[in-house]
Parts: sequence; C-alpha cells; structure tokens
Amino acid sequence: MKLGDIMTRNVIAVPPDTPALAVARLLADRGISAVPVTDSWNMLLGIVSEADLIHRLAVNDVPAGGFLHALFYDRDRAAAEYARAHGATAADVMTHEAKLITVTEDTTAEHAALLIEQHKVRRLPVVRDGLLVGIVSRADLLRALLVPPPAATDAEIRSRFAAEVARLPWADAPYVFFDVVDAEISLYGFCHSAAVREGLHALARNTPGVRAVADRITDAASNHHAI
Repeated sequence: MKLGDIMTRNVIAVPPDTPALAVARLLADRGISAVPVTDSWNMLLGIVSEADLIHRLAVNDVPAGGFLHALFYDRDRAAAEYARAHGATAADVMTHEAKLITVTEDTTAEHAALLIEQHKVRRLPVVRDGLLVGIVSRADLLRALLVPPPAATDAEIRSRFAAEVARLPWADAPYVFFDVVDAEISLYGFCHSAAVREGLHALARNTPGVRAVADRITDAASNHHAI
C-alpha cells in the first residue's frame, strides 16, 4: 500500500512569521501534535511540534550547580538553545526541513512505518518536488492495517509469496517449498530453524488474498535424511 492512498491530504499549515504562541494555541485548539510551516507556494520549510514548544518551558529550569556542572557547562550553547526555544515566530522554533524525515506519495506504508520506528517520530511529511502534499501519522498507518486485502487468484498469491520470500533474507529456506490451492498456502519440506518456520507461516498468513495456511513442514532436526 502506498502513502498516497492513506495519507491525510488536507493539512493545516502556518506561514513562517506566525507567532510561536499562536502556533501553540492552534495545536491546543485543534488537538493536533504538530503543524507544518510552509511558504506561499506551499513549499515545506519545517514543522513545529508540541516538543518544540514544550522545550520553551524546559530551558527555563535552571540545572543544579556544582563543580562538574561548572566544568562542562557550555554557556554559548545554553544561550543559543534558550534563544531558539523562546523564538517569536514559527520559523524561530520549528525543526527545519533539512532535519526532517520526509516521504513521497509512492513510499510504501511498510517503509513509512520503519522510518517512524527508526527515527522515533510521530508523523512524516509527504512531499512532491519539495511541496507539501500531505502528512502520514501513526494513526494513518494503523488504519492501513484495517483495510481488508483484495481478492486474488492462486497465481497472484503464489507470485506475491514467492517475491516476499526472495526479498527477505531470513526467509531463504532452501528445503522449504509451497503450493497454493483455493487461496490456501501449503508449506512443505524441511526446516532447520523453528524461528524461520514461524516466520514463513506468518509471511504466508499475511500475503494479500490468502484465506488459510497449512503448515506441513517437517522439523529437519528430527530427520536424518535431510541434506
């Protein structure tokens, strides 16, 4: 599934000269956790998130003193951080586009989920030639899980499952083979790894169009004739 099918298209955005406190009010009133910052052409400039604005409170807390604090305290860095957190406009406090993880409409939902996990973010801006065209959030990806898979022929299921087995390095089990009849995948052969066997079963079960999975794999550890 591509992000163009599940992303939120009607995105609330603000211009860079929007007062920072007005952005905070917008997030609170609309119940959203972030807002993109764009120019008049809808070019993505950055994002202001709850975290960016809450940081304004955090930098007001003065850390405890002491010898180690005095030794490692970076006065210039602290001053710059304070100035940024207390910026007057969205442009002052936003996370700039160059530091954002962005995606396109053709990015798959699976890859977007991986990016969100890896970078520990809650949303990804969707851009086309630098222009903001949407946002995909964790909620959008959860809804993608609920979309029922389309019906498929046995040939289509066979092709999809074989392609995934070839794509995933762990799924290379040379003594395992399969067949598809009436949208049911049957797994046969020998497997030396319980984890790989379980993974293949899950892979078959989640192949679009599959109705059922029959696991007829033999544990290779108990068969002395396996090569």
